Parts: sequence; structure tokens; C-alpha cells
Amino acid sequence: MGLPDPQWNVCVIADHVNRGARTAQAVAREALARANAYDKIQPQAWISRATDEAVLAQAERVDRRIAAGESLPLAGVPVAVKDNIDVQGLETTAACPGFAYRPERSAPVIDHLIAAGALIIGKTNLDQFATGLVGTRSPYGAPGCVFNRKYVSGGSSSGSAVLVAAGVVPLALGSDTAGSGRVPAAFNNLIGFKPTRGRWSTRGLVPACRTLDCITTLTTNTPDAVRVDSVLAQFDREDPFARRTPPRTPTIGKQFRLGVPRAADLRDLAPEDARCFKAAVTRLTSLGAEPVEIDVARLLEAARLLYGGPWVAERTAVLEPLLERSPAAIHPIVRAIVQAGKGISAVEAFRGLYALQSYARVAEELWDQIDMLVLPTTPTIYRINEVLAEPIGLNAQLGLYTNFVNLLDLSALAIPAGFRANATGVGISLIGPAWCDSSLLGLAACYEETLTEPPPKLDLGEEAAHSDSESARVPWVRLGVVGAHLSGMPLHWQLSSRAARFVQRTRTAPTYRLYAMTGQPPPKPALVHAGVDGAAIELEVYELDVSAFGSFVSEVPPPLTIGTVTLADGSSIKCFLAEPRALVGALDITGDGGWRAYLQRAATVGVPS
Repeated sequence: MGLPDPQWNVCVIADHVNRGARTAQAVAREALARANAYDKIQPQAWISRATDEAVLAQAERVDRRIAAGESLPLAGVPVAVKDNIDVQGLETTAACPGFAYRPERSAPVIDHLIAAGALIIGKTNLDQFATGLVGTRSPYGAPGCVFNRKYVSGGSSSGSAVLVAAGVVPLALGSDTAGSGRVPAAFNNLIGFKPTRGRWSTRGLVPACRTLDCITTLTTNTPDAVRVDSVLAQFDREDPFARRTPPRTPTIGKQFRLGVPRAADLRDLAPEDARCFKAAVTRLTSLGAEPVEIDVARLLEAARLLYGGPWVAERTAVLEPLLERSPAAIHPIVRAIVQAGKGISAVEAFRGLYALQSYARVAEELWDQIDMLVLPTTPTIYRINEVLAEPIGLNAQLGLYTNFVNLLDLSALAIPAGFRANATGVGISLIGPAWCDSSLLGLAACYEETLTEPPPKLDLGEEAAHSDSESARVPWVRLGVVGAHLSGMPLHWQLSSRAARFVQRTRTAPTYRLYAMTGQPPPKPALVHAGVDGAAIELEVYELDVSAFGSFVSEVPPPLTIGTVTLADGSSIKCFLAEPRALVGALDITGDGGWRAYLQRAATVGVPS
């Protein structure tokens, strides 16, 4: 395993098996060997696997069908299936052992895949009950990004993305309610296709939000997604949420209007992600797009309804029996989310529906101005340790540009846009009105041909193991924090996730001034050297190893910086400081003596924070 294998994708495998260049049984044996090899790297990608005998028996049946003269669109293609989709013969757990059951029959999408010649290899890990975008909310472990396993794989279709990106299988099914198929596709350099709601049957899918759920594909290229769509886009009359494809569907010509968000709508985008997004827009323009600046603020507002509105109660409706019978069986973060749904009233539900309808009108009118919208898939990526330290806030941030899509009945496709310095993938999303799926796939295929940057090598190394004596020899750096990184403050997780050690609470020398900056969510102070006009400012001192300190410093956003500060005892440490521009419009709070004291005063007397 390493760089992508051009012979290991859906179209190539199926075409080879159909014309006899390979047998399905040979492909099955290779898939099993790849799965066994990668199990040594990330065994947590799978929840369960079919036995080797069962996989080879599937392959033998495909070979017999080919020998009888059939031509199968997915002949011999190995498939991994997210473990919230029913596969007869394998347990469905939704990553919750206490919920597990053996389905009497497979979901229709599985039946369609098998009828088309696909081989079901096993069931993949996920954020429990598909509630998360990170891949860390599972008792079966947290798969990491295939290029750098210290970072999240994305979720909730974590195992599905990892197994395709690692080259174990060329195709995996995921699901997508808030971005669960698109976010992991972005981080792992994949195509994440989220069809129009109801285009594919969702019968046999454990619901997250049943009115919004979609089954999705993860593939290494767009033509593979097109082929799978041709197999799965079948109306299911037994699925009350299935929809018939209308006689006329939206089409996008060679010259099209491309909605590009305003800079203000991208303020949360990390610098590397912003660079990749800008380059992707340039590529799309070269394909015939006319960029049109669009205000997407209302769409991003709509996204908040998914977890801040009544749709949380849809998740509760599914899990209420388990919540009542055995609440401890549910992951603590997931349990907190679904428990909140019990307090949502019918009045709140109708208010949410009314709000959604107003946002839907905004989206509807958007298509009078543009043919397609492009957005970053995520604003950034986080380390696994960071997400474990701050599980709610960081997960929510990853859904900033994806959560609204299903709510507003849009089609979407996540495609690669480059890589960060840490080797993790950056993605963009092409978004269109419902039933625009074929046009999105067509444009994505053209865009794909403009990508020339090869993906990084897979992260196959063993986790570093250090003895206590080795750890003791690692150099440590002392860092002072004065604001949002203080213990109990909103950004303290950035220290705790790096195993920072608390040293002391102290004060600076009396030569500094402290200001409350404006426009810095979450609120942050600016510490500046002022000489004789200064005062002593309270701060906390932590120790980080050199590697952790380096990664921390690399993420400090301007106008903040890390410099050297003198403490009250005369010693010097590294500490947060601010550039002069940070003081524009800032409030001088030196008299409070520190950030905590200022916040307490602000809460008492209403001082702006």
C-alpha cells in the first residue's frame, strides 16, 4: 500500500472482470490481503468483516454469472459498508454494541450492489449513530486520517473513508445528514458524493434524522461515483422517503455561473485551506465558470437548525427506547445530544419548520443568480487529541459549510483541493439544487483532470512509544497564557490536547498593558510591552514538549504572536503578545490586572467583552 493504484478502482476492476482479464475471485483474494495488511495499521477502521469463505463465495457467483454471458457494472468490485446500513448475515451496530441486531434482509442499496456484481467485504466504523463529523465517537476506536493518523479521519463515515483512501477497497458506502460523507472525503483526498435526498433508497439505514438522511459513496475518482449512481438511483416504493426522479432535471452547461462566497463568509477558513480554496476556484474558472460573488450568510445560519433546532429530536425518536432502557450503552457525547431532544416541544418543531421554510426560499432564489455554488468542505482539520479535549465545539466547526445542504434539499459533491503542510487533505464542495446530481458529477470529472499534485504517502508508521526515561529527556518549553487559553477558558483545550503541564499562576513584571480586542471570537486579550507605563498582569505558565510547542505556535492567529515576556521574579518565558494592529478599537483593561478579573467585571456591570 502507498500511492493510489490505478488498477484498483471501480471502473477498472469491473471492466477487467467483465472481459476476463481478472476473475472476481482473484480480486476478492487481493481485497482480503489488503484488508489483512491494513488491519496492522488501523484495525479500528472495521467493525466486522465477512469471513474469507463468504467473500470468495460471493466472487465465485459473480464469475459464474460472467461465464454465463452477463455483463455486470460492478463485477468483482470490493465494497465496504458503513455499519449503520443493513447487510444480511452481518450485524448492524451503528457503533453501539448495546443496539446491535442481525437484519433479516439487506438494505435495497446492498441488494442493488450485489445484483450489479459487487462483493461485500465488511462493515465499517463510524461516529456512533452517525452523530458526529470527527470519527472519534465510537467504542471501536478512532480511525485517523490515512496521511497523518494524529489527525481525525472525519466522520461519521470514518472507517469507510479510511479504507478507500488506504487502498483496501475501491468503494465504500457512507451516510450523510450533516456532512458525514463529505467531511471524511475531504480529509482523505476522496470523492464524497451525496445525492439528492430520496434519489437512493434509505430503507435499511439506521436513521440519524430520517427526513434528511442520504446514503453516500466514497471513491477515489468521479467516474467511479457515476457508475455507482447508475446502479443505486432506483426508486423504492417501500421507502416513504424515496422520490421519483422528475422528468426534467437541472442541467449545467459548459459556460456556467459559479457562486463564490464573500470573504466575510470565509473568515473561519484556516490559511492553508483558504489557499487551496482559491486555487480550486481558479481551476473551476478555467473550465468555463463565471465567478459570481454570493452572500451565503443565510445558508450558514440555516445550518444551525440541525443541532440548535428541533431536528435533534429526530435522533431522539430513533434512540429513545435505548435511552430509556440502557443510557450507559450510548457514547457520552452522543447521549448528551439525543437527551436534549426529549425537551423539544411540538411548538418548537413548528417554529423550526417555519424558519427552515424561510431559508429554503433564500436557497431557491439563489439559483436565479448562479448555476452552482462552491464552498470549502471544512474550514480546517483537528488532531484527534484536540477533538477529544473539545468534542462539541470542534465537531460543530467542521460542519460549518456542510450542515445546511440536506436541510435545504440540495445535492452536493465533495472533491479534493490539495493538501495542508501536515499532509491532510483539503476539500471543496460543489453544491446545486435538488436533482442536479449528474451535472455536479460531470463538472467534477472535468475538474479532476486539472489536479496534478500527487497525494502524500500513507501514514503507515508505528505509533512512537517512549519509556518514562526517554520522555524525561525530551526538551520542554515554558509558555505563558493570559486570555482564552487560561484554564477553564474556551481555548484551553489547545493546551490540554497537547499534554501541556501546568507550572504556576503568577504575574508579569510591571511593564505590560492588557487590552480586550474586538472581532476576535472567542473574545481574547492583547498583551503589549509598555515599559514604565505598564503594570503586572496575571498569567498562567505551562510546559509543552518542543514538538507540541512548535505545533501550537504554528496555529497562533494574527494579530497575536508568541514572544518573550519577563515575569515578576525576573525570569523570562515565551508568552502571547500582540502586534500593534491588535489595539485598533481595543479596550484598555490593564486596571483589572488580568483577563479573568476583566471578564468577571464585564459580567457584573455589562462591560463589552
